[in-house]
Amino acid sequence: MSATELSAPVTATEGFDAWRARSHFAGLDGLRFFAILAVLFVHTPPLANMLAPYSRIFTRGFLGVDFFFVISGFLITTLLLREEDRKGRISLRGFYWRRALRILPLFLLVVTMVGGYYVLVKREAGTAELWPFYYVFLSNFLSHHIPTLSPTWSLAVEEQYYMLWPLLLIVAPRRWLLAGIVGFALLYVVMITTGLAYRTWEVGPLLLRFSKLTYTAILLGAGLAILLHRRESFARLWPLLGWRWAPVFWTVVLLVEFATFPKTIIGLPQLIIHLTMTAIIGSVVIREDGPQMPVLRFPPIVRIGVVSYGIYLLHLLADHIASALVGRLFGGIEGYLAIYVLLFWGLAWIFAEISFRFYERPFLALRHKPLGFVARANKVRSAKENLHP
Repeated sequence: MSATELSAPVTATEGFDAWRARSHFAGLDGLRFFAILAVLFVHTPPLANMLAPYSRIFTRGFLGVDFFFVISGFLITTLLLREEDRKGRISLRGFYWRRALRILPLFLLVVTMVGGYYVLVKREAGTAELWPFYYVFLSNFLSHHIPTLSPTWSLAVEEQYYMLWPLLLIVAPRRWLLAGIVGFALLYVVMITTGLAYRTWEVGPLLLRFSKLTYTAILLGAGLAILLHRRESFARLWPLLGWRWAPVFWTVVLLVEFATFPKTIIGLPQLIIHLTMTAIIGSVVIREDGPQMPVLRFPPIVRIGVVSYGIYLLHLLADHIASALVGRLFGGIEGYLAIYVLLFWGLAWIFAEISFRFYERPFLALRHKPLGFVARANKVRSAKENLHP
């Protein structure tokens, strides 16, 4: 069913059929744009501090990471469930192969280059013991970070989720998974509220505590995917998410929450925000004729959403360069904030574009090849070279 056809009132059954027939979710890259914009904003303290007195909304940029989590949980689970319907099973081998090709090339390059610089070149004290934990995706438990590698904490959370969630989808009934998601979210709130989540065990540079297990947002996205995948639960969500103006409504609700919730939102307020984010994503993907779609489909917004992973990993490096350039040219950022922001954000986009076009894309081209394809291709290439030196 096309977007034009969906402009008229439709039933939950029609909406479900259109949803299941849709192979591409046109609004997700646009949503990624706003998530990465929030991340850039929170990592531009002069701009955030200038605007913060006007509204608490401008202090919530860190929640862009949570929005990424919800998108990731929803999309990964939806793709796995549809693979199961299409092929009769979920291929763990294929899943991990695709995730590795998407995440690891740029991640390993950044961790190796930045870590190598601070550990081997600058020889900064304490960095050598931190460096190995980035490679095993435990940086969310580190007590402190190697400079410019702090964003990797969220990738560690995602990788930990990726390791376990597909296995659970295979072995556990879906109703158990939904109950587990609800149970974990409520347990997290209780642990935070009672202070039990902050009990800490130190293991070298790692700080192990329950408050570091920030899986609620990504699990809510996964739960949304499970509910939308079933006709009965889809129909129950349709009145909340299936009307044309639902994305605008839930976005307004989220902004009101940003503006009115306490300065410290960890615990129940954060869970409510995560639920609202989940509602936004659900309302955007199940109907693509809403008033938000021209914005979410605007080509520059879509493009930034496409390369947002690179922006996320490289933006602190761009910030370092922009700060140094503005400092050298003008003596400091003060009085030149607009130039600094344009340079910082522009460099982050440029770095991500270069990485995506010339480094990440060749790996992404292998996603739908068999896991052994690369090794076999190398053997064939080697044989040809031996025959034709």
